[in-house]
Amino acid sequence: MSERTAGTTSGRRGSATADEPAERPPLKRRLSGALSVAASEHRSNADPESAPRRTGRKQPRRARLRLSRIDPWSVMKASFLLSIAFGVVTFVAVFMVWSVLGAAGVWESINSTVASVVAGDQTSDFDVTDYVGMSRVLGFTLLITVIDVILLTAIATLGAFLYNMAAALLGGIEVTLSEDER
Repeated sequence: MSERTAGTTSGRRGSATADEPAERPPLKRRLSGALSVAASEHRSNADPESAPRRTGRKQPRRARLRLSRIDPWSVMKASFLLSIAFGVVTFVAVFMVWSVLGAAGVWESINSTVASVVAGDQTSDFDVTDYVGMSRVLGFTLLITVIDVILLTAIATLGAFLYNMAAALLGGIEVTLSEDER
């Protein structure tokens, strides 16, 4: 045999014998089959309201995504910053409330009421600001906000770890995203 005929006979896949596996379908047929399966799946997942409108406007594109993992490090950083912001807002709010109560004369009114009830005609040494004064309340608020920052950061990070374990078992949360109709 010549080189030309030897190359064509050895490289040919024409007929399959009992020892050889069956021939794969051509790429064009495999692609068209996969595309038809994808199209039928897309049609079955589409909402009845998403049928094309007759106004000529294009429908917004939709994508179904699955949230399968959350990075615990990014959750920890974000929750730390948000809890710091929450702590600052809490501290400022308590400062504002206590300043307004002091400017309104609430503490002097409470002192005079307690003095009139307890002492009668005698002078009393009672001062409500010794118990709920600005420095004491702000110190307690600062302590609570520091504890909240630590706890909220730890709980959010633990929640990310727990979500990742649950998503590994169950597959995560499926979300459908779509474009605006504008």
